[in-house]
Amino acid sequence: MTSPALPDPVDVPPEHAFLVVDMKGYSQIPEARMAPVRSDLDDVLTTVFAQSGLDAVRPEEDDYKERGDGVIFVLPARDAARLIDPLLGHLNDALARYDKMRLASAPPIRLRASVHIGSLVMPGYRGGAINDACRFVDSQAVRQAMTAALEHGSFLAAVISEITFRRTVHAGRTLTLDERQFLVSTARVQGKPDFEEPCRVLVPRVPPALVSPYITEESDVPPPHLRDPAAQAPAGSRKTGERSAPVRQKARASGHAQVVQVGGDQITYRPEQP
Repeated sequence: MTSPALPDPVDVPPEHAFLVVDMKGYSQIPEARMAPVRSDLDDVLTTVFAQSGLDAVRPEEDDYKERGDGVIFVLPARDAARLIDPLLGHLNDALARYDKMRLASAPPIRLRASVHIGSLVMPGYRGGAINDACRFVDSQAVRQAMTAALEHGSFLAAVISEITFRRTVHAGRTLTLDERQFLVSTARVQGKPDFEEPCRVLVPRVPPALVSPYITEESDVPPPHLRDPAAQAPAGSRKTGERSAPVRQKARASGHAQVVQVGGDQITYRPEQP
């Protein structure tokens, strides 16, 4: 049997769009429930792809890559904007519906997702871009955003690579999302010091002002709502075991802006006008 010809190493490989989804807490699910939950997730994704005007990608196809607790979808680069809008919104809404309908014995499905664009060498889908797409979904930024999602009623936290964001949202190719709904951040992965990439973070249905306090620059620094106030005080500023009293803050918001309380901070958030 004749082996397929290898690509010329001088040629720049064609670009593809990647959607990576990863299920939160999948490894803690009892083994007997893992297969049914993954089947439910595949059904949700199939429905959401159709709602978003995207061709379905089946598990038996080369464009579907199993990750154990998640999936990598490889699509034409032209679909990158659809993977962000409307897909991410549809996906969050579908997970919310699933949560209302699932049996009490079935675990909830909450996802981290990443969207990236890059080159792939064929055959075999080899290349750094697909590795980066997986690193984005494993980054501390989207993990912290997942905490914000859990505490504010969302089921999805997504990270978009900067190159993808500029070609889609910044370029005006998304239908309902604009730049104001994303947070600027940096994707870092613990144990991979060579990976540090600019990105944008999105938690569907949650205003960026509520997500921002959860996103820290350093991967080993907890977000403000999880920090120990006593640990941040200067040495000798209080007695051992003494707890600081809460500080009451006053703030005003002009126009239609609202002051939103997040942990111990007050953040001015200006909702979109109808």
